[in-house]
Amino acid sequence: MKFDYLIVGAGFAGAVMAERLASVLNKKVLVIDKRNHIAGNAFDERNEYDIMIHKYGPHLFHTNSEMVFSYLSMFTDWYKYEHRVLAFSDGELYQIPINKNTLNKVFNLSLATDREVSDFLDAIREKRYPILNSEDVIVNQVGSTLFEKFFKSYTLKQWQREPKELSASVCGRIPVRTNEDDRYFTDRFQYMPSDGYTKMFERILSHENITVELNKDFFELESDLKFDNLIYTGPIDKFYGYRFGKLPYRSLRFEYKSYEKEFYQPVSQVNYVDPDVDFTRVVEYKHITNPKSKYTTIACEFSQSDGEPFYPVPSDDTRHLYMKYRDIALKERRVKFCGRLAEYQYFNMDQVVANTLKVFKQIANE
Repeated sequence: MKFDYLIVGAGFAGAVMAERLASVLNKKVLVIDKRNHIAGNAFDERNEYDIMIHKYGPHLFHTNSEMVFSYLSMFTDWYKYEHRVLAFSDGELYQIPINKNTLNKVFNLSLATDREVSDFLDAIREKRYPILNSEDVIVNQVGSTLFEKFFKSYTLKQWQREPKELSASVCGRIPVRTNEDDRYFTDRFQYMPSDGYTKMFERILSHENITVELNKDFFELESDLKFDNLIYTGPIDKFYGYRFGKLPYRSLRFEYKSYEKEFYQPVSQVNYVDPDVDFTRVVEYKHITNPKSKYTTIACEFSQSDGEPFYPVPSDDTRHLYMKYRDIALKERRVKFCGRLAEYQYFNMDQVVANTLKVFKQIANE
């Protein structure tokens, strides 16, 4: 069978693109993935204790885009979930992002109003200009004491690079608040898919024009596979045989433990920011997926350079290398590169969906 489009990867970028091509343009689409499941890194499944686990780390949907939320709502119902994070440092738990409660606890203060918090932050922050990297971002916002306590070691564990070696966008994602708002995100839409991400992906990919084949590596495909156009969502450097060198990615290793108790920790995510702790965070999925079980399951996350590529490394040198690949990718006539790995962008899920819908619109108008 000949397909109009071959799509490599069944994650957000691949699945959304397949659905749009099939349902709007009536194209025949083959989606392949080298893994044995759809949904990419958003894949979730129930463990032996009936707790929904996100196999590749917590995926927490949040967006301010009504367009993205409306699009995904065609394939799932939702339940409200607002993410909360604590940082564990020197035996104590602190609210993250930094807010009034965090400051009062760290500095033993009794700041009461937004104005008092703002004035205190103005007094401790170290003005840096221009803002060139992630260290500049944090020190400019909250000063060196809080940077050292909450960000320096954690960032080094996560990225194996000092904050001053990373793009300002990495730590620039984390706000600082003058009130007691302890939600990690403040987006308009903060929900989780009612039946999980995998079920949502099954519905996205259920169109009669879409064929899905798993355990199929694009780089080992038979040469007689027939298709007119290619949508590639994997690592762009691998597509071009690493001709300019390998782009660095960060991966994760997970250690799961289950306990016969209601909860292990007070919130779903605790960041371990001290340098003497090997793992970066502990995620307790029962807080997120809310099962009725007498057990709870946690995952300790260890950041590493080997393994499945999760995060592009945002820095000046990696951006320079990526642009070499992007320059040749732009010359392709029958290939579109789409997604976090193909575009070497640290996208959130909603950003991947929005970007994919934008690329689809370009294809539809060609």
